[in-house]
Amino acid sequence: MNLMMLLEMATEGFGDRIAIQSQDAKLSYSELFAAAGAAAHAVAASGAERLAVLDVNSLAVPVGLFAAAWVGVPFVPLNYRLTGKELEALLASIAPAYLVTDTDRAGALAATVRTVVDREGFLAAARGGADRPGEWSMDADAIGILLFTSGTTGAPKAAVLRQKHLVSYIFGSIEFGAADASDAALVSVPPYHIAGMAAILSSVYSGRRIVQLSSFDAAGWVETARRERVTHAFVVPTMLTRIVDVLAREGLTLPHLRAVSYGGGKMPQPVIERAMALLPEAAFTNAYGLTETSSTITVLGPEDHRAAAASADPAVRRRLVSVGRALPSIELEVRDEEGRPCPAGVSGEIHVRGEQVSGEYLGLASRLTRDGWFPTRDAGTLDAEGYLFLEGRIDDVIVRGGENLSPGEIEEVLLAHPAIADCGVVGVPDEQWGEAVAAVIVTHPDRTVTPDEVREFVKQRLRSSRAPARVEFRRELPYNETGKLLRRKLREELARTVA
Repeated sequence: MNLMMLLEMATEGFGDRIAIQSQDAKLSYSELFAAAGAAAHAVAASGAERLAVLDVNSLAVPVGLFAAAWVGVPFVPLNYRLTGKELEALLASIAPAYLVTDTDRAGALAATVRTVVDREGFLAAARGGADRPGEWSMDADAIGILLFTSGTTGAPKAAVLRQKHLVSYIFGSIEFGAADASDAALVSVPPYHIAGMAAILSSVYSGRRIVQLSSFDAAGWVETARRERVTHAFVVPTMLTRIVDVLAREGLTLPHLRAVSYGGGKMPQPVIERAMALLPEAAFTNAYGLTETSSTITVLGPEDHRAAAASADPAVRRRLVSVGRALPSIELEVRDEEGRPCPAGVSGEIHVRGEQVSGEYLGLASRLTRDGWFPTRDAGTLDAEGYLFLEGRIDDVIVRGGENLSPGEIEEVLLAHPAIADCGVVGVPDEQWGEAVAAVIVTHPDRTVTPDEVREFVKQRLRSSRAPARVEFRRELPYNETGKLLRRKLREELARTVA
């Protein structure tokens, strides 16, 4: 197995189609194949053992991804938002590396890596070069991608995704050549996130044109989607919230958009209901996955969305905030602290198993169990029909007087309040109970709610122990660029203020 298999098949099947475009620059599938070969030759000549790209979404990302697969070195997309010292630490951990980046950073990081090439020089050489290595290796255990985790709960770790994990994910979830020649996927998630990698690989295998957006801006996203007649898109919940705001405010439609996938964070039910109303012709899919699982492991598909939205049964309608059911190639269990499967509706830690699951980090012991299960450290529940509901990280569980409280469960209730636009629930130190529930709330611009009203709203729907002892208001909550709520930052902010 090798990622180059995917590009080779696409080149043979629809080589003249545009594979990817970034602003006015474009590469057909045949041109992408040739560019990957020339870039692979340059990387091989450098003697580097990793190919790293430090860049926004650009043509350098797919060229680098497939060049690395061709020459047989791991591809390492790096977070361009990191500081100089943070980047130096990551680059030291993957040395000796061949680094592609923008001109300014190429100069600043020249002393840190074996070879530094600026983006334009890399692409010019790749598009103009004729030399290429021989056949690529088909070693399924070779490392395809190293992805540094976000580090929201500690120092970033490099997740190891081997060729077999990545190719298995694509073969198990994407139909080859399924895209029409006119299909276009808008990619605005950063390339250093697993969703960014999955978007490239899945679009290439299906034959879909990729339209890159270097950074997300809701108005720019809508304008690009309309101009490029985008048919498919992936967004995180915070992006979708801002997109529907623009559509509603400007009275715009997206007439060509047929499929919207979202994930990376908890989707508030009012947001997805509003999006479905504004985009009635689009098929919505919620995809849950992790870096360590090579992307998606559960899906709430378009039919699930429609059935839930149309149902009068509260249990069925609630599935709009679920992440759906496991892919056919994935085994999934929710387990208690003793490792036993939890009954339906009982919270526990999500465990998964499948060919696409890595559970491995560079330089660290594998986190897979002896029989191949990966403990995700995500908390959740399964309903009787196998729909998975996320509740946040296991580390985020609030322990109040010996009782485990799920922040996600409380947030779901709060988001049903007509005045609350967004919220984050965390545990804060409490002398009597060990931890107390704290809620940080963002209200809609034209609405207000008092702390007592917030508490009463929760008490009426959950046990009184889940009502927030502390309620604070903010204009916005801290999220990372892939839509994950940074609860650690919330706890730090609350610790600096007096209740």
